[in-house]
Amino acid sequence: MKEKRLSNVAGFDDAPFAREHRGSVRIVGTVYAGLRFDGVLVGEIEKDGFDSAEKLASLISGSRFAGHIQLVLLQGIAFGGFNVVDVFKLSDRLGLPVLAVARRQPDMEAIKNALLGGIDRGREKWEIISRLGPMEPIGNAWIQRVGLSLEQAGAALKRFCLHGNIPEPLRTAHLIATAIECGQSRGQV
Repeated sequence: MKEKRLSNVAGFDDAPFAREHRGSVRIVGTVYAGLRFDGVLVGEIEKDGFDSAEKLASLISGSRFAGHIQLVLLQGIAFGGFNVVDVFKLSDRLGLPVLAVARRQPDMEAIKNALLGGIDRGREKWEIISRLGPMEPIGNAWIQRVGLSLEQAGAALKRFCLHGNIPEPLRTAHLIATAIECGQSRGQV
């Protein structure tokens, strides 16, 4: 039996913020039907908080795109500093697979030390990361996934990576998020 082709996706990234910033951080999602850019979702999460899965689920389920989205793409699994997305909760709540993508492999030991060294609810956040397992290399990117096979993840990357190693929905979300926060887009995804 042929696996379902994942063609309608929502990709999320957070907006930049100053290191000393406290409070909310903007997140931006872009919605694609195939390679057609269909819409934008904008919300906020708490810097270093633990509300990202709930906020992302609400943004998607409360949108006009909810019935069409087949895959959620994340720019890594931590937004707003150390607001780790509970990807298992997000996938369960939406009934959708979740694919986190990174340009390079993060220093997991440094992340573990930071989380366990004083970040609010750091142990819970580290448990989510540990449960998810190590990032897998695929092409020129690194991924973590829930609810989809490595082959499906590879097919999704192949389909949506048009200008480099990061899927277009994530690249576009990054450009919009930086423009909203900084007045113009900048930086690499």
